[in-house]
Amino acid sequence: MSTDVAQPLPQPLPQPFPSRFRAGGERNRRLGRPLKVVGRVRGTDEALLERIGRAMLERDELGAALADAIRLRGDDPGRVRMDQFRRALEGGLVAVPDAPPALVAFLAELEQDPAWLDRDLVEEGARVFRRLGQNAQDVLLQLSLVGGYRFGGPTDLLVATGGLAGAQTLRRLAETQKWGASLTDPGSLAAPRAGRPPGEGWRLTVHVRLMHALVNHAFEDTWDTAQWGLPINQADQASTLGLFDGVLIIGSRALGVPISASESRALMHLWKYVGWLMGVHPDFLVDDEWERHRIDYHVLLAQGPLTEAGPQLAQAVVEAQALRRYPGWPAALQAARARYERERLLSMLTVFLGPESMRELGLPMRPPWAHAYLVVLNTLRYRVLKRLPGGPDRLARWGGRRAQWLLDSYFQGDAEDVGELRA
Repeated sequence: MSTDVAQPLPQPLPQPFPSRFRAGGERNRRLGRPLKVVGRVRGTDEALLERIGRAMLERDELGAALADAIRLRGDDPGRVRMDQFRRALEGGLVAVPDAPPALVAFLAELEQDPAWLDRDLVEEGARVFRRLGQNAQDVLLQLSLVGGYRFGGPTDLLVATGGLAGAQTLRRLAETQKWGASLTDPGSLAAPRAGRPPGEGWRLTVHVRLMHALVNHAFEDTWDTAQWGLPINQADQASTLGLFDGVLIIGSRALGVPISASESRALMHLWKYVGWLMGVHPDFLVDDEWERHRIDYHVLLAQGPLTEAGPQLAQAVVEAQALRRYPGWPAALQAARARYERERLLSMLTVFLGPESMRELGLPMRPPWAHAYLVVLNTLRYRVLKRLPGGPDRLARWGGRRAQWLLDSYFQGDAEDVGELRA
């Protein structure tokens, strides 16, 4: 009889990548060809692709530590109360003299500017962003948001959380619009200093970071990490950042807006700081537009296929146009304006996404009439009027008015803010 002690069976090593990694295959390469050409991407960098794959299993650790502390039991000495976080978010750490360690670690880092930050360049990026006006909102809704629905993972999480689906669609779109609009205000990204509260853009961005960390905390135990990676992971955060900076620049140019090298750098620096505040890994924070396009192309190659969540979310965005209330339009004409907005959205989506994606998302195609008139208007605005004395300032005022009009149409008199944090 053997006296050997039974040994536990070896546990399988975790896979280096979730199964969605590169599962899109030829479809992703086909969808990425326009970006490869416009973004001047030369070939495929396998090392970068593997870095993106590993990032699918990485999270924002600083945010995760704060979420863990918020979810501790009430009698735990390390617990962070939500009212403490809110006070710190409004007035900085000095507003919470008894702050627990996790809250101190989180905000102490974010209140200090990173060494590479150029505050003047951030302010210039905000001015450029503001002058884009309606064009920025169009690109971010259509090419960035709906375009991102063509791949599984983040879309499935949105459905699972109730975000951008069903009755929540209008509210979630409004909150995204509010956050983006806040970044264009002068001084909005100022960090808190002694005796000075943070700017609204800084506050909302840090608020969203904790919201993401709390979602991760809530879903990590039940989420199919082997398939999708972590619920909100570093690869998807890098993808989102690319949709807000690089895709914004490409999409605006496609609408006839000239963006110079200096304007591009200012926009990229603005979003680099926003990405840093959001907890995006330094590997994916860049100042150079062309490096962003290179990263975006590889992020696209790394994606999985379309899932049923994509069409559900895309169709909800189109249907939400009928739920908006359009300022300046009488009640009798609201339905007519809603139909116009729906048709305009479909027309622009047809150009931005192409026939294949429109079919996949279950969206009807339309002639490119909206794109055509916008190119003409933007040529007049940015190549003629902008060059006249006071032109940039007039564009900034127009951009501010359009942003507020859009917010009014989405919020419909409700308080303008982002989603509530729930412990």
